Amino acid sequence: MNFISMNVVTLLYLVASVCFIQALKGLSSPSSARMGNTFGIVGMAIAVVTTVALIFKLQAELEGSQGMGMPLVLLGVVVGGAIGAIAAKRVEMTKMPELVAAMHSLIGLAAVCIAVAAVSEPWAFNIATRTTPLPFGNRLELFIGTFVGAVTFSGSVIAFGKLSGKYKFRLFQGAPVRFAGQHILNLVLAIAIIGLGLVFCFAEGVEPAWEPFILMAALSFILGVLIIIPIGGADMPVVVSMLNSYSGWAAAGIGFSLNNSMLIIAGSLVGSSGAILSYIMCKAMNRSFFNVILGGFGGEASSEVGGAKEQRPVKSGSAEDAAFIMQNAESVIIVPGYGLAVARAQHSVKELVDKLTEHGVSVRYAIHPVAGRMPGHMNVLLAEAEVPYDQVAEMEDINGEFGQTDVVLVLGANDVVNPAAKDPKSPIAGMPILEAYKAKSIIVNKRSMASGYAGLDNDLFYQPNTMMVFGDAKKVIESMVKAVE
Repeated sequence: MNFISMNVVTLLYLVASVCFIQALKGLSSPSSARMGNTFGIVGMAIAVVTTVALIFKLQAELEGSQGMGMPLVLLGVVVGGAIGAIAAKRVEMTKMPELVAAMHSLIGLAAVCIAVAAVSEPWAFNIATRTTPLPFGNRLELFIGTFVGAVTFSGSVIAFGKLSGKYKFRLFQGAPVRFAGQHILNLVLAIAIIGLGLVFCFAEGVEPAWEPFILMAALSFILGVLIIIPIGGADMPVVVSMLNSYSGWAAAGIGFSLNNSMLIIAGSLVGSSGAILSYIMCKAMNRSFFNVILGGFGGEASSEVGGAKEQRPVKSGSAEDAAFIMQNAESVIIVPGYGLAVARAQHSVKELVDKLTEHGVSVRYAIHPVAGRMPGHMNVLLAEAEVPYDQVAEMEDINGEFGQTDVVLVLGANDVVNPAAKDPKSPIAGMPILEAYKAKSIIVNKRSMASGYAGLDNDLFYQPNTMMVFGDAKKVIESMVKAVE
């Protein structure tokens, strides 16, 4: 069974790491996303096969050990792979953030379980001596990995519940949960966790210091819940991105304890990329990056919204009216949003754009960094409909063109086109938006006048040059296509 050397393991882990880096590079652009996915799959396959072979080698070195290690690994691969395949096949794009939150929770829980195993059987981490207790450095790594993993697990569970909106349990509802002394309680818990972690790290003797370790882990689970519950559902996509980063750092921390270079590199890639993505999202929503880390994200904004809305008249029209306006325009910009994703209308939009293009209309798509429920949500939908990449523009590239555009068609978007962001007194003041309000004519398709994720009324809907077209996005767009024909 000793058919693989540690040098070969190191080399294969290095190859897998390069694949993961190439996967991230590929996923940075829609045109190379498929190749990026392929690199990721290959890298993970190499890592899994190498790890299984390494387990065979370690069991052989344990002089005929008959443990359940390999059967459990194979069971995990089969069961986990089956669940992952079914979930990926069935999940809707609108539910993708929930799936991501659920996956992050499992990564955090895995980090905690590995730490428990390491504390329970420290000899397994040093085959040469077997009875030597874990050194201080390993105990410190286990403490950090357990803390971050526990926070990631419980926080991701709460985020999943808030995004789902299916559960009546108060902690899973979209509205923030706050109480007096909340921040002080979080601080006290954090100090207690650090204290217990240091007690665990400095404990001497062969037997592990179980009491401080278990109490530290339990308080970390509680802190993860308390950090996320004061955050409103409007800000959950950014929170999910931050939890993604946490899960990566938890994996990296445990990787040091396991002396597993693959886990360290992969965890660092996930942690750093998640942190960068969170920063980009915070910048796109004019939020504080540190508020995300400390669990105060969105608190100020959420407390100011949700009051009674002023009843103002709006101008509405039919899909045929909208089609007539666009057909006679020279330039059209389409702003896709969550309503488009819910209606699965991307293919109908592509057909509409093709018809308008045949009539000599110049059409482009404008994408806000946080449109939908997660970054890249709209890009993926348009790519699924085979929309040419050169027709899709990011906010900073297209905002200067709205003033010279004849018609802007807003499909289910709300907060990302809300001119209230220009009002210093607005809860979303300073948030970068797609400046659709500057266009000569604006057509907005929504099911109703309901507010968006931020809970704010949208001044764009009441502008004199705005026409509302109410109804399901797919049905409305299909009617537009027939009218253009």
